[in-house]
Parts: sequence; C-alpha cells; structure tokens
Amino acid sequence: MISHWSHENQQRATRLLERYPEKRSAAMPLLYLAAHEHGYVNDDAMREVAELTGLSAAQVQAVASFYTMYKRAPVGRYLVSVCTSISCYLRGADAVLSAIEDETGVLDGETTTDGLISVEHVECAGACGGAPAVCVNWELIEGLEPDKARELITWLRDAKPELVLGDEMQVLFGGRESFDWGPKAQAALCIVYAAYFLQCAGLFVSRVRNEERGSRYVKNVVIFVVMGGLILFFGIAALA
Repeated sequence: MISHWSHENQQRATRLLERYPEKRSAAMPLLYLAAHEHGYVNDDAMREVAELTGLSAAQVQAVASFYTMYKRAPVGRYLVSVCTSISCYLRGADAVLSAIEDETGVLDGETTTDGLISVEHVECAGACGGAPAVCVNWELIEGLEPDKARELITWLRDAKPELVLGDEMQVLFGGRESFDWGPKAQAALCIVYAAYFLQCAGLFVSRVRNEERGSRYVKNVVIFVVMGGLILFFGIAALA
C-alpha cells in the first residue's frame, strides 16, 4: 500500500483491490483515488497506481491519457464543461462557451487565477435532446443559453456552493430538457410498465393452463396482475 496516502484512501484502495481477481482491473478506479489524493493525475499518481496493480507506469499512463475525465493538470473548484458535439454545436454551444470564457476571463482549457473555475469543452455530454448541454463538476444542465451561462458563472463565483446539484442548476439556469417528466410523460411511462407486468402475467397464465404443475405459477400471476393494476392506476391518476 502507498504509505503516504491518507488512511482513508489507503483503506479505499485496499477495498478496491479486493473486488478484482486481477489487480490490473482496478487501475481505473484507483486512478480516481490517486487523483483525489494528489488533486489530479500527476506522474506520482500514475507510478503509485502502477505499483498497486502490477502494471508498468507506461501502461497506466496510456489509460490516464486516453480518458479525458482523468485530469492531468490541476483544475479549479468548479469544472465547467461545455459540450461541443454536433447536436450542441448546432444549438449554439460555441456561443455558450464564448459567454463562459468572457465571464470567467479565461479560455477553454484554463483556470481562473483564484483557482475557483476551470473551463473546458468536451465531446458529447449524452444530452443531445437538451442541447446545448453544460456540466459543472459532471452535474448536467440542459438547454443552457449564453445569458444564463453568464448567470451560472456569477452564481458560482458569488455563492460558492459546497455541493453543486444538477437538478438545482437546471431550475436556476437551464432550459429545454431531453425528457419531459411532467404528468403526461409519467402517465405514459406507467402505462408502458403496466403493459409489461400484465404481459408477464399472461405468460404465467399460459403456463398454468399448459403444464401439469402449472399451479405453482398462480402466485406469479397474482403478483404481476396486482403490480400491473397498481401502476396503471397511478398512470391514470397522473393524468387526472
């Protein structure tokens, strides 16, 4: 174990290594742990992970340099990541990035002098339906317009929240979302699940009829019918 790591991180590293039959398989979570210890994935962090996993330092570096979420340089307290993939680009991601750069006073890939905010562009935040998408410390905000992006930066600078939450930032600064979780969408989802449970009940009914020991499936039929009925009830209630 790495003796100069904190006791907590040493314990976490031990638990991680115990989860994998092959120590090398723990390289990726250990890189996050090493980054937590050092503040980022520096050369020492990669050598330490190599020591723990039995990999060479070059092999660990290959992993750390391939995945962009392993930060190879210090980042600010708030990492603001602007998606610039095709959907977000077509919906104005460049303007959002420019607004953030202007409001922070730093360019893409840089950190403010006080170490508070880092700005970067990323490829695909997985929220094409809610483009343009921005993440703060990997917490998602969808439909962020340039003026709201400026407000977001001002809020981070002034409020300095201990913990940033995507739901909160979405309400404060976000716009169009990938999914509408309003009553109609909830009802539709309930109806889909109800249909699934009732279909399963139908399958068990056929087994009850066709098998000599089909009676053992009666309990399953009752469970699925009850579950399907309850979910259907909640779906209809959502529309009321």
